[in-house]
Amino acid sequence: MLQISNTVAIPEDEIEMSAVRSQGSGGQNVNKVATAIHLRFDIIASSLPDRYKERLLKLNDQRLTKEGVIVIKAQEHRTQEQNREEALQRLQDLIKSAIAVPKPRKKSKPTRSSQQKRLDSKTKRSQIKTLRGKVNDE
Repeated sequence: MLQISNTVAIPEDEIEMSAVRSQGSGGQNVNKVATAIHLRFDIIASSLPDRYKERLLKLNDQRLTKEGVIVIKAQEHRTQEQNREEALQRLQDLIKSAIAVPKPRKKSKPTRSSQQKRLDSKTKRSQIKTLRGKVNDE
């Protein structure tokens, strides 16, 4: 069971994991042992609540396929077990971030003093630049 919140959990049989060979350097270990983990999670076929599914399917994330499957590849660690834990943690974080409702932004205006400071600095800068011009000998 992958616990998402107090009331929502994903059963292990809905998460498909397979071990593949890891990429990159690592010597003989990387050539012989399948330590990287490919995790696949089908959102539509899952037992998640509908509001979770809707939020996940609306995500603009490269790990989400057109068919509604989340694909995560974990290959940071040298052992398969650590990569399995990392992949599950990433899936959990992705789902939690999708269901978190962002706080609505409150519109605000700049204060009168900040507006005045901005205009004063522009005037000062303008004067500095005009003083750099050619000097008239009269």
